[in-house]
Amino acid sequence: MFGLCHLLGFRFAPRIRDLADRRLYVAGDRADYGSLGAMIGGSINLHCIKENWDEVLRMAVSIRAGTVAPSTLMRRLAAYPRQNALAKALRESGRLERTLFTLDWISDPALRRRTNAGLNKGEARNTLARALFFHRHGELRDRTFENQRYRASGLNLTIAAIILWNTVYLSRAVDERRAGGAHLPDELLAHIAPLGWEHISFNGDYVWPTEPLTGHFRPLRNPRSPFLEAA
Repeated sequence: MFGLCHLLGFRFAPRIRDLADRRLYVAGDRADYGSLGAMIGGSINLHCIKENWDEVLRMAVSIRAGTVAPSTLMRRLAAYPRQNALAKALRESGRLERTLFTLDWISDPALRRRTNAGLNKGEARNTLARALFFHRHGELRDRTFENQRYRASGLNLTIAAIILWNTVYLSRAVDERRAGGAHLPDELLAHIAPLGWEHISFNGDYVWPTEPLTGHFRPLRNPRSPFLEAA
């Protein structure tokens, strides 16, 4: 994954949980790496990468052009990793990229915070999807791929509608608070994800208005209202 993402022009940045179990790979002969010595797992086979570089680039171009699906290609490479020279070259380049990322992870607290924040947002989106998909307990039981695709597309559309709703009303709430003199800096608002659903009722009667509500919004709730204070 590290090697393939690098070839496609972006960086694979997962959260590293078991850092002590990770291994670093070096280029050339092993030297004294001080406190990192216990994490050195071996040397990178640069000769293998050089020999198969043309095939590696051809593979990356095929994925970028849509000629082959990445999942299909990775499945084929994983079937015979020891005999396939392309898989070996991709593994060696991946070791190089993973080592560089691990070193950045160790030395850059900001990278760790950004990665954890991105992971938390992704998990929040998945949690919202599980909360929405209550009818069949989060399972796709349709027999045909077409029906599965319809159900998954409907779920994604519903998630997008909730995110849009939250984004619109969060923006209106921020504008109203700022108009009242509250200081809400943009750098803090960047950490707010519109993925909450506690204010949305998933079960019950769905009433659809007969006329469009274009240009109309529901009133914002006052957090200092007597009803909320009593509750």
